[in-house]
Formats: sequence, structure tokens, C-alpha cells
Amino acid sequence: MRLDRILKDSSCLYDSTYAATEVSTVCCDSRKVSHGSLFVAIKGYASDGHDYIAASIGKGARVIVYEDQAAFEAQTATMDLEGVVAVKTESSRHAMAVIAANFHDNPSNKLTLVGITGTNGKTTTVTLLHRMFTAMGYNCGLLSTIANYVGTRGTEATNTTSDPLTINSLLAEMVDAGCEYCFMEVSSIGVEQERITGLKFKAGIFSNLTHDHLDYHKTFAEYLRCKKLFFDTLPADAFAITNIDDRNGMVMIQNTKAKVVTYSLRSMADHTSRIVEQSFEGMLLRTDGVESWSCLIGQHNAYNLLAIYTTAVVLGADPEETLVAMSTLRPAPGRLENIKGPKDISVIIDYAHTPDALENVLKTLREIAPGRELICVFGCGGDRDRSKRPEMGLIAQKMADRIIVTSDNSRTEKTTDIMNDIKSGMDISGKARSLFIEDREQAIRTAIMLAGEGATILLAGKGHETYQITGTEKRHFDEKEIVSEAFKTIE
Repeated sequence: MRLDRILKDSSCLYDSTYAATEVSTVCCDSRKVSHGSLFVAIKGYASDGHDYIAASIGKGARVIVYEDQAAFEAQTATMDLEGVVAVKTESSRHAMAVIAANFHDNPSNKLTLVGITGTNGKTTTVTLLHRMFTAMGYNCGLLSTIANYVGTRGTEATNTTSDPLTINSLLAEMVDAGCEYCFMEVSSIGVEQERITGLKFKAGIFSNLTHDHLDYHKTFAEYLRCKKLFFDTLPADAFAITNIDDRNGMVMIQNTKAKVVTYSLRSMADHTSRIVEQSFEGMLLRTDGVESWSCLIGQHNAYNLLAIYTTAVVLGADPEETLVAMSTLRPAPGRLENIKGPKDISVIIDYAHTPDALENVLKTLREIAPGRELICVFGCGGDRDRSKRPEMGLIAQKMADRIIVTSDNSRTEKTTDIMNDIKSGMDISGKARSLFIEDREQAIRTAIMLAGEGATILLAGKGHETYQITGTEKRHFDEKEIVSEAFKTIE
């Protein structure tokens, strides 16, 4: 593709005599550079792409996009730059996003792109939107924490919001495959790092905002700002769909140019819903005055379903057809998955890894089975926000009969240090009802062994993950497999 087409609207400065230069590939990883590549030097958190400019030129890069003039000059001081186009930009991240969209011929303009942001519920909402619109006969794409789908073909995902090259490449595949819709998770980090810059969204959904990612954003105000920025940049012909029951629901849409649509379980809104009754098998909802059944459970899932319903209706779907399609939906992997065992024990696997998510799940389990023993098994991720650990310890103490604190993905932190952070949020009574077992498999087996007749066991934090990270090692770890094996010992 010609360089002038790739750099359109990117605010990059370059010698226009090179406008017709042909670019073979675009990359920001020097290891992927080949002859004719355009290399974008991005200052990352682990490394600086400017340090690899010389190596990229040596591998055949024809265009170098950079923001640090001094670093560019230092890298190329002794090099022959004949045939190499130097492109200066104020922000390499911004340039990368626009370039990625241009290189793939702006695929987000050719389908209906829907993004959801918020602390909790993103994966469930986009996954269920993808399943529901597919069931309604549409060809759809999905970009989520768990997996990316082009139609029905899926691949494992590695980030909540991928890099711009990956996003635009997948969107281009969706367009080529005839997809009409794409449903996408939008993380605060993805917004701040301009991974979604250059994408045209038809709708943006806000779920909720609670404590998370403060290891990255440092303050809650900055976390909120990044979430809000998604709605600030929506175009006028888009929809801004917001949960007004969340105290930041109206904050999100203060400066949006998009058409605002509200949803609520508690207040007057454009679209409302109520839980009529619920059990472990599902719940009866009254949505916009019409009753429907869902096999999902919990108030947080009622919010997710209402967000799905609202989105479908504003995009033109028939309300009754939408409710019928919603009634067929199954939970996203690792979201309140119920495994029944001997002695009428229920093991619930959920991704809850924030204070709000843990509280919501424990509250749901209490409401559904108020007389049952409730055991909570959880840990917290290492190298992540430490401030939420004692808060989660306090929540578990308040809402569970018995607590087993264990490992999650400890990464390079000591599991015992993480467990001690959790313990610091508990008082004497909480600690007295708690066990601290570093090995998560052993913690799960212990919970099942200790569970009485009809007990409910919550395994929180891992959800859909089938691995555990200790140090830098990623090993297979599937909680469903462990639960099945443990049940055999008490049959």
C-alpha cells in the first residue's frame, strides 16, 4: 500500500516526495520486520521501540515512524539512510492506531462495531451479544478477554483489548467473511494506550465502575477518566448506552456527542428490568413489562442481560424476538458455572477478581440458597493492584461461612505475601473462619472435603482460565478437572 494512504489523518510529518513509497507490512515489533516494512517505534513499559530502529532498518524496513528525535538520530547516526523514509509524529501510539486502520482499509467503517467498557460484566455481555445475534441469523465477530471470533471460527485471546494491528486485522477478516456486527471489550488501559483510536463505533455500553487496575492508573479518578474517554470520542451517529444505577453512569456520558440511551434495574430509564424470582437453575425477569426466563443467575447478570437487550433494541432488533433469543443464552465460560456433586454440593466457578465482583457473586449465592453453608475459595493476582486485597478479605469475611485463601496467578510475587495482604483486611473472627493454603488445588480439594450436605462452594478469580502463572511459568490448571476428580473421593 502507498505510504500517503497509510499515513492519512495520522498527523505524521514526512517528505511528501516519498508519498508513493510502497509498504509491505506494518509492525511495532522489530522481530516481525521484513523487507519493505513500516516500523513504528513505540515507548512501552518494558522496552522502548526506539532502541530497535537500527535493527529494523537492517532487516529491510523502508519507513520508520518515531516520536523521539534524539533517539532516532542516535540509532541512525552511522547508518546510510538512502531509501529509508523517516516519519516524525507527536505520539507513536496515536500514529500506530491510525496507520493500522488505514493499512487494513478502515474495516470498522464496514460493519456495526459495538464496544463495552466497565469494571465487571464486559466479557459476559459481549460473549452473549455475539451468541444472541448469531442465533438471530446474523454473521458476527467477537473481540473479548477469552476469545476472538470471526463468525464461528475462534482463537484464544491474550489481552482484554488487543493492539491496533491485531484489532484491525481481525476486523478486516470479519469484513471479508461477511460479518455484519462485531462486539468488543474495551478496557481502560486499551483506551489510554490508544488501541481503539481510529475505530468507528456504532454503540458504546457502560456497565459499572468499581475498584480495579489501580496498579496501572494509580488513582480512581484516572481510571474513570480513561473509561469516560471512550464515550467522549463516540461520533454523533452512535449510541451511548449507560447503566444509570451505577453512580458513574451519567458521568460517563456528560460530554458524549452520541445519542444517550439509559438502562436500570432500580430507576426510571429508557429500558428497565426486574428479577421476579431466581434459583440455581435461572431467573425470571420482567423486562420493559414483558416476562422472560434466563438460565443465568444473579443481579449482576440481570444487568448484563438488560444491557444486551437495550443494545439489540437500539440497533433495530425486535424487542420480543430479542427476549426469545435471550432466553436461550448460556453463561460465558467461567462465569457462575455450576458443577453439581455428591451430597447436593454445588461448586460455582467464577472469574470474580475485584471486590465488587466478589461481593456480587457471594450476595447472589446467599440469595439463592440462604440456608446453605457457603465456602469461599479465592486469591489475588500477583504484580497487580495490591490495594484491593484486604478489601476482598473483608468482603469474604462478611459474606461467607468459611474462607480458604489461596493462590491465583502469583506471578513474581510470593503467594504468602499476597495471602497476608488479604488477611490484613480481616478481623479476628474472619481469620478464625479462614484457612490459608498456598496450593490452589489443595485448597479446592480441602473445600470439597470440608463441605457439608447441600453446601455451596465458590471458586473465585480464575473463571475461564485453564492455567496458573507462578513466577514466569505458565502451567495447565483447570478447576473443572480438579473439582471432578475431588468429587470422586466423596462419592
